[in-house]
Amino acid sequence: MRKTIRQFEKMLEPAGIQLNGPNAWDIEVHDNALFPRLARDGTLGLGEAYMDGWWDCLALDEMIDRAFRAGLEDGVRNNSRFLLYLLGCRLLNRQSHIRAFQVGEQHYDIGNNVFESMLDPYMNYSCGYWDSAGNLEQAQIAKMQIICAKLKLEPGMQVLDLGCGWGGLARWMAERHGVDVMGVTVSKEQAQLARERCAGLPVTIGVQDYRELDGEFDRIVSVGMFEHVGQRNYRTFFQKTCSLLKSEGLFLLHTIGASRGGFATDRWIEKYIFPNGVLPPAQTLAERASAFFTIEDWHNFGADYDPTLMAWHKRFNAAWPQLRTQYGERFKRMFDYYLLVCAGSFRSRENHLWQVMLAKGRLAGGYRAPRWTVPSG
Repeated sequence: MRKTIRQFEKMLEPAGIQLNGPNAWDIEVHDNALFPRLARDGTLGLGEAYMDGWWDCLALDEMIDRAFRAGLEDGVRNNSRFLLYLLGCRLLNRQSHIRAFQVGEQHYDIGNNVFESMLDPYMNYSCGYWDSAGNLEQAQIAKMQIICAKLKLEPGMQVLDLGCGWGGLARWMAERHGVDVMGVTVSKEQAQLARERCAGLPVTIGVQDYRELDGEFDRIVSVGMFEHVGQRNYRTFFQKTCSLLKSEGLFLLHTIGASRGGFATDRWIEKYIFPNGVLPPAQTLAERASAFFTIEDWHNFGADYDPTLMAWHKRFNAAWPQLRTQYGERFKRMFDYYLLVCAGSFRSRENHLWQVMLAKGRLAGGYRAPRWTVPSG
């Protein structure tokens, strides 16, 4: 056992992380069974051991930031179980039509009270825009403003919101810009609350897989949904969205992206948070999208996901006294781990957040996107 512990100590040294050290980002080990579990299961074992209370870290987000910057994830993932998992992700279509609703049932349907407590008043479950924002609500309003400005919405337009969540953006677009919105989600709980929150507005909400859609729209927007499409379905996705968009229409795709060449996936995140999730690399996304659309603009503000996630974590913990009787301590450790690990991954720039503007056809005069300055209204 001592030899195994020493191997992990040496692996952590480049990141300045110690076992049972004095710093807030050091790992406090409660059970030495952690080390063979890590050797066997990699990042899945690391997350499950945290959920089980085998280790703690006062500044888990900073520990993850340091680990990513030092390249430690390759050492943790370099085991046969992860390689087999990765092979399965490459060979199988884990985002098939049959599996499309799994993420809704497992994650988005855990209880609207969790998300209402954690998110901003519009319930945006995606990266805020912190350019001039002082808090979460301002950042999410700024994000909706810049999305609407990029889409160049006009009253009476028909807009498709793919992955509409709890209807926050649909409501904003209908209220502020006078457009008709069709929102779709794979979560029954999201759809029910979205309908309530958009009541009285020209907004319809459906529980539907994108492959089942038909109709014709002036604009399409998809915020935080593409991560569930999967690399084997990218052509199908862009072919379908192109068929739904009018000539010279605009499509804003807002997605997390991988910094590496391969498709990013993590066994713990995939098992406990986003089943069948996968992050696209920029090259593949550009190749698949450009087969059907003109790429007019590509905006990366992934660093803004760090303060977004930290704000969610703060709000989740403030609400925990009211949530704990329904969810239990292991759920809390799972959610803390999810939010803080993701914050560290964006802080280290291991992951990115892209808004990609796509046009159907060739726009006369080109396209100009508001990128950094938040427009008024």
